[in-house]
Amino acid sequence: MRCRRLARERAIQFLFQHEMNPPEAIGEELDRFWESQTSAAIAKDHQPSTWGEPSEPSPPTSEDNEVRQFGDPLIRGVLEKLNELDGIIEEQTRNWDIERIARVDRNILRLAIYEMLHRDDIPPVVSINEAIDIAKKFSTENSGRFVNGILDKVKGKLMRPARTSAN
Repeated sequence: MRCRRLARERAIQFLFQHEMNPPEAIGEELDRFWESQTSAAIAKDHQPSTWGEPSEPSPPTSEDNEVRQFGDPLIRGVLEKLNELDGIIEEQTRNWDIERIARVDRNILRLAIYEMLHRDDIPPVVSINEAIDIAKKFSTENSGRFVNGILDKVKGKLMRPARTSAN
């Protein structure tokens, strides 16, 4: 399950980055993003600089591959269904313009709603719990409650069990 949490966190990071600076070629940008998110790349970013020394990219670990395998379809799915997801968020936040929702929260909501509506292999309560935890980690003090409130409303309209996958 650790890989799925990491994949969701990476997906939120990519979606935030994408919203701030949309790339021209999504496939190439995703490849660069995932390369920058391997365990070796992250570890290298935290080491003292070795100026002038050539560095060879390290191959991704099995965990890196698992994170990408779960996260990449989430990112692509959210981007593909962006208008639908934003419409649902706007519907649940009456009298609140979607642009006023913090970007991090907005992308957390998009990802969780995408999972709830389009990923039958993930129980909706798992998507909600993951979203709340990620909001608490990456956003404001009140974001967990805000995200929970919106997602609970969406869950109430689902036509499938909330605690089990549909598969």
